[in-house]
Amino acid sequence: MAAAKLYLSVRPLCRSFVSSARMLEESIKAVVEVKRYEQIPDILSSSEGSHHNRNPFSFLCTFPENTRVQIVDEILQSFTPIRPRSRPRIAYSSLLSYSLQSSNPLPLALAILQRTLRSGCLPVPQTHLLLSTAWLERRSKSHSVSSILLEMQDIGYTPDCGTCNYLISSLCKVDQIDEAVNVLKGMVCAGCIPDLDSYGSLIENLSELRMTSAIIETLNEMVVTYGLSPRKETLVKALAAIRANKDIRRAIEVIEFLTNEGVHVGFECYDLVLESCLENRQFILAGKIVNEMTKRGFIPYIRARQKVVEGLANIGEWELANAVRQRFAELKS
Repeated sequence: MAAAKLYLSVRPLCRSFVSSARMLEESIKAVVEVKRYEQIPDILSSSEGSHHNRNPFSFLCTFPENTRVQIVDEILQSFTPIRPRSRPRIAYSSLLSYSLQSSNPLPLALAILQRTLRSGCLPVPQTHLLLSTAWLERRSKSHSVSSILLEMQDIGYTPDCGTCNYLISSLCKVDQIDEAVNVLKGMVCAGCIPDLDSYGSLIENLSELRMTSAIIETLNEMVVTYGLSPRKETLVKALAAIRANKDIRRAIEVIEFLTNEGVHVGFECYDLVLESCLENRQFILAGKIVNEMTKRGFIPYIRARQKVVEGLANIGEWELANAVRQRFAELKS
């Protein structure tokens, strides 16, 4: 009896939500028919929460694809002069969600994504999965990265770094690292030169997976090919991953490579490599790292200094131990 009463009380509420969602969709459809697109953000803002169970742009599926693309393009263009630029946030989100779940999501979804990002808005988290799924589906049909990106030009948009970087991040979030690498490499052919965010996102995800060879190859490409200097946090994560794999010599090679290329390597990076040397009782390498650190004005923590000197002495490397101790004395440490 109580369950029946509860059902009867919930049923009108469900009907209310359905009715509200349908009314919202009809309102959006009405302004679309008269091309008063600039009213869409206010309609959605005043009805926030009414479209959770049904996308307010679902009616677009009744139009032919060319007409649908044209309508979405006109909507996006109408949002350009709106201030603040984030005002159409809900509209961008709904359009992107609708497009990504349609039968032919690309390249329209990439255009919507681009406008969303340029407005300063971030897509909702589930966009990463939807976008990755749509992208991989398209790639499975033997389309190259650049050809898919350049399809944006067919609908009046130009692929850019922001859109590609979000795509790379999305693929990384669903463990499609190899495809993220493919996107990075294919960006150039589409006219998008990778930037710090392109490489930073990829290197940080490679670091989480402790893929040493791929980390080093990607660092080399970003520095040598594009003249980019990795951010401090990116380098720290990369070297921490290499340290976790106990690839001490490769970590040292990375630091040597970066310094030779004129990239600033901070104290945190040297400290990571020094600690790795000490953990693995590589005291001679530790002494060399200390020497490089002090040349750059970096003074290791006191515990590390003691371990280096004691470790060198214990293995009979008195000359190097004395040189290190003398260097610390000169720096008054």
